[in-house]
Amino acid sequence: MRTLIAAALFAAIAAPAFAQSTPRIDQRQYNQDRRIEQGYRSGTLTAQEAWRLDRAQRRIDRMEHRALRDGYVSPRERARIDAAQDRQSRRIARQKRDWQHY
Repeated sequence: MRTLIAAALFAAIAAPAFAQSTPRIDQRQYNQDRRIEQGYRSGTLTAQEAWRLDRAQRRIDRMEHRALRDGYVSPRERARIDAAQDRQSRRIARQKRDWQHY
């Protein structure tokens, strides 16, 4: 009986931790972070542009963490995050080719 209760308690505690993984969103965030870093290192992004883009990346991270509070990202939440990532991707591309260099 104790083993069953312990297993149920562990499952209740561990389930949200396992559910807090959004591999597709995380991979896209990682790719965009790399694009910003590469742009700064190559000189196609100024320090101020890189800072602004990083700030927007953190905002998207916060959106993801808020969506994961209940352990599940709903389709509506995922659509909002995807749209934010799409906008951010366009911003990164636009800033990298605006001919401003540091």
